[in-house]
Amino acid sequence: MCASPTTGAESRFVRPSNPIGYVAILMALVTGILHLVASTNAIEFSEVLAILFILNGLGFIGGSVLYLTRYWRRELFLVAAAYSIVTILALFPVQGWGLEAFYMDGNLNPLAVITKAAEAILAVCALYLYADAGA
Repeated sequence: MCASPTTGAESRFVRPSNPIGYVAILMALVTGILHLVASTNAIEFSEVLAILFILNGLGFIGGSVLYLTRYWRRELFLVAAAYSIVTILALFPVQGWGLEAFYMDGNLNPLAVITKAAEAILAVCALYLYADAGA
């Protein structure tokens, strides 16, 4: 397994055994929280989009919590990487296929830049942790 128990053998929660695990958690929480924040702006355009932002944010936060439990399995690193990559790609059909996807009303959208950077880092971390857990 990729983590070590926090307290006693009966604990349901575990700490990451690799420091990259902490980076992955941080990136997942950053993008999850920012998606929840962005949902408040998205609701002005579309309720469906706002709901998708909320579900995505909760997915990243929920994944972080799952990672900290004894129920986490090595294969879930691949799920986390795929989830992050799909979320990155989901920006482009909604916002545009070029760099304009990172702009809103002619200005750089920091939420888009930060969330997509965090998701990219999370995907790399998850793939690294998958490979490391198999070693």
